[in-house]
Amino acid sequence: MDPHTFRRALGRFATGVTVVTTGTPQDFHGMTANAFASVSLEPPLVLVCVDRRARTCSRIPHFGAFGVNILQEDQAPLSDRFAGRTGTQDGPPPAFHLVTAVTGTPLLEEAAVRLDCRLYQSHAAGDHVIFVGEVLEARQTGDARPLLYYAGGYHALGALDEAGPGVTPPRW
Repeated sequence: MDPHTFRRALGRFATGVTVVTTGTPQDFHGMTANAFASVSLEPPLVLVCVDRRARTCSRIPHFGAFGVNILQEDQAPLSDRFAGRTGTQDGPPPAFHLVTAVTGTPLLEEAAVRLDCRLYQSHAAGDHVIFVGEVLEARQTGDARPLLYYAGGYHALGALDEAGPGVTPPRW
């Protein structure tokens, strides 16, 4: 399979945008990731997929913990900063504030959702490593709306009370 074709095809799957953080407030590191998913309710587990070449890949096992910061719809500049695209943006990099989680992991205070995760498992998978984290704490910022990524660009969620034609809201 041609990598370009594969990447373009997967780009048609809309995802949320996260910043995965690890380290300490004095030795902080973060990276933008959209390869994030919930895994289990009991125990509460999530996963993130990290390229083996990324610094985050060696830092998560070193610290034994990581944070998942789900970005708000107006936080595309933060996503760009942690994706290493800040140099291509006009003006100074966006400001952010850190809070320290139970594990000692720094989290982005302004994120829509902050998950503090203890490393539970890791699995080699091609050119990535899948890190599974046990969520020790989850914090939500009010009714913040998520930043979405689709077809190579950022998007905002449509009106929540308007289900499109032919769309039936889920029954829980």
